[in-house]
Amino acid sequence: MNIDLISEIKSDVKVEFIQESELKEHKRYKILKKAGFEAKQETLCFLHEKKILACGIEDATPDSIRSSCSNAIKSLKSSNYKSASFDVNAENIQAIIEGVILGGYEFNDYKSKPEKSKLKNIYLTCKNISKLQKQFEEAIIIAEATCYTRDIVNTTPEDLNPPSFADLAKKLAKENSLECVILGEKELRKEKMESMLAVGRASRHDSKLIHLTYKPKNPKKVISLIGKGLTYDSGGLSLKPAASMVTMKMDKAGGCAVLGMIKAASELKLDIEIHAFVGAVENMIGGDAYKPDDVLVTRSGKTVEVRNTDAEGRLVLCDVLDYAQEKVNADYMFDFATLTGACMVALGQYTTGVMGHSNKLKDDFDKAANSSGELVGSLPFNKHLKKLLKSGIADISNVSSKPFGGAITAGLFLDNFIKEENKEKWLHFDIAGSAYTETPWDCNVYGGTGAGVRFMSQFLRNI
Repeated sequence: MNIDLISEIKSDVKVEFIQESELKEHKRYKILKKAGFEAKQETLCFLHEKKILACGIEDATPDSIRSSCSNAIKSLKSSNYKSASFDVNAENIQAIIEGVILGGYEFNDYKSKPEKSKLKNIYLTCKNISKLQKQFEEAIIIAEATCYTRDIVNTTPEDLNPPSFADLAKKLAKENSLECVILGEKELRKEKMESMLAVGRASRHDSKLIHLTYKPKNPKKVISLIGKGLTYDSGGLSLKPAASMVTMKMDKAGGCAVLGMIKAASELKLDIEIHAFVGAVENMIGGDAYKPDDVLVTRSGKTVEVRNTDAEGRLVLCDVLDYAQEKVNADYMFDFATLTGACMVALGQYTTGVMGHSNKLKDDFDKAANSSGELVGSLPFNKHLKKLLKSGIADISNVSSKPFGGAITAGLFLDNFIKEENKEKWLHFDIAGSAYTETPWDCNVYGGTGAGVRFMSQFLRNI
C-alpha cells in the first residue's frame, strides 16, 4: 500500500472524521441520519454514492483519530476501493499515518493463500506540502520500524532462533550502515556470561549476544538499549502449562524492539549514538537443562540461586546489562523485556511498566509516551520488596519469596546488576502486556504490537 503526501487528488473514496457535536452541521447530515450514523468513536458509515467514508471520533485528539483511522483502514481494505484520501494537518498527520500503517498491518508469512486487498493507494492531502514533509517522512519511518518489530515478534520459534536472530541483526546492520558484533557461546564463555549460557544450555541452538551500533558524527548523547531476546520460552524445568506456552514466541519482543528502535534512529538520522544489545537465547528442557536449586555465577561475579527456571529473562539480562555497562559509557541505559505476567496484573494488558530510580527520566518517558500514543505506567521500587529476593545460600534469589509485587521484584533483581554510577541513568521497561495481543485494540492488530518503538523514538527526538 503506497502512501503519498499531495496537494489535491480525486480518490475513489474520501475519509472524513466527524465528532458528534459536528454532525448536525455536516453537509451530508440528512443522509447520515437516515443511515443511523451517530458519529460515536470508531463508528463508520459508507456513503458510496457520495464517495465518502464517515468516521466517528470522540474528539480531535491524536488518540481518537489514530484509533478511528485504524478502524477505517480495515474497512477500506475489505472493500473494492483502490484508493482513499485523508485531509491532513500538522496536528493529525502522525495519527493518520500510524492508523493507516499500523492499523492496516498484516502478517501473512504463514498463510498459503493470503487474501489480497484491492486498496493500493492512500493519499494525504494538504495545501502546503513543504510544511508537513518532515513530519510525514518521520511518521512513516517510525511506523515502518514498528511494523519491522512486529514482523520479528510474529516469526515462529522454528524460523527465528538465536542464530537466525543474529543473522537478522547482521542484515539490518548492512542495510542501515550499522556496526555489528555477534558473540557466540565460545565468546560468551570467555566473557564469563554463565548465567545467560545456563538458560540456553538445553537448546539445540547456540545462544548469541548481539551488539549493533549507530554512530553519527558529533553525537549529543550516547544511549544503550538492552533487549531480552528469548526466542522461545518453555519455562525450562519449571515447565509452563500448555496454554501459557502458546504465544511464547513473543518472549523475544524486547530484543525485537531494540532492533526496531535503532532502525528508526538511523533512518531518522538522529545525532545520538545508540548501542543495541540483545541476549538471544532459547529456554528449553532436556538432560542438560539448568535446574531449580542451581547456583549461577553471573558475569558481575554475583551469585544467583535459581528457584524457578521460568524466571529466565532476568538471568539473561543481568549478564547483558553488565556487559553493556563495561563496553559503553552511556548517558542513558534502558532495558526492554517481556519480563513478568505480574506487570499485566498491575497495569493491564495495554500499558508498559516503567521502573527505575530517576523520577525525572520516568517523567520524560511519560511525556514521550503521551505524544507517541503508547501507554506507560510507573511502578515504584521499595526496600521492603527488595528483601524478598534474599537467598540463604547465594547473593540473591532469582524470584521473590512471596507472590506479590512480582513486576517490581523482577525490576529490583535487575537493579542489583546496575553499577552505582549508572543508577540514575537506567530505566527498566516491562512490556509483557503491551508487546503482544490476541485481541485488536487501537492501532494494534493480532500478534506483536511493536511496543516501545514509538515512545522511544519520541524520547530520542525530544533529546
